Amino acid sequence: MHIVSENIEQYCKDHSLADSDLLMELSKSTWDTEDKPQMLCGSLVGGLLQMLIKISGAKKVLEIGMFTGYSTLKMAEALPEDGEVHSCELMKKHVVTAKGWFEKSDLNHKITVHLGEAAKSLEEFRVGSFDMIFIDADKTGYPEYYRKGTMLLKKGGIAVFDNMLWGGSVLNPDDDDATALRETAELIKNDGRLEQLLLPVRDGLMICRKII
Repeated sequence: MHIVSENIEQYCKDHSLADSDLLMELSKSTWDTEDKPQMLCGSLVGGLLQMLIKISGAKKVLEIGMFTGYSTLKMAEALPEDGEVHSCELMKKHVVTAKGWFEKSDLNHKITVHLGEAAKSLEEFRVGSFDMIFIDADKTGYPEYYRKGTMLLKKGGIAVFDNMLWGGSVLNPDDDDATALRETAELIKNDGRLEQLLLPVRDGLMICRKII
């Protein structure tokens, strides 16, 4: 199920701020070498993350699910010089790849990678210590990432959950991933601490603002 047609998505990309040369190189390399390159968040989601950082004035960002580092670098570009991205990644292979790209940039000093299970890494952080959180990891883990991540978010902070439509399968969930995503959407909807907006951008983006 295509949420938005490929032609419309390309038109949006053509009329949005272009990626830096390094990000374009990273993206091409990912598509050429990775088994599941579609795991890249892509320039539209990445562009929205940058816009949210700039509008909100976020300085400290938590990322759950780094993959090859595209979204990490995209957010690091938008942060001020003293900004921080803390990125949690389970697979050592992806950490090695991503760090290679970070070292090619002038943004490496803004990025800290936490290798291992994200649920455990999240316990290392102080409550209310992040201005923004981006979740794009294993879908069955989303309910727990929502619970722990919301605690780590400051009042007024922003949380972004990727793949919240899962190709439309959340309408009638028939596997663990779709079920977990549907559960996460319901949890967010009924959380009085959050204001939320679910958008049909690529595979669905849930944007939340913590009000309490």
